[in-house]
Amino acid sequence: MRYSYKQKCIVCRKDYAIVTWKDRNPVCVKCKMKEIARPIKDGKFKKLFDIDKTLYEKSGFLRNIKSSYLRFGNLSEKQVEMFKKVAQEIKHEKPVKKGHREFLEQEIPLEFLRF
Repeated sequence: MRYSYKQKCIVCRKDYAIVTWKDRNPVCVKCKMKEIARPIKDGKFKKLFDIDKTLYEKSGFLRNIKSSYLRFGNLSEKQVEMFKKVAQEIKHEKPVKKGHREFLEQEIPLEFLRF
């Protein structure tokens, strides 16, 4: 289980960002969305990154991939493939009821139950 905590954003110093042990620079969603709002000129990547704004707000992975493209100007084939895969998964994700955990929704084999 990875632990996470909230830390103030290093850009705006107002909002909090959820941080894990491997995040060096905590940036809140608002500041990251401002960063990736720059226009894209390449037609191939413009079509790739033309997804719903709420998907970017939900997924830090999608925000980081777009940020990497804007910083370096290109992506590898694996990055493009994973971006498409994650965007589809998030788009077709079923909303989980609050208060329920994933393992409660799965069937438990009888061999693990004690009678």
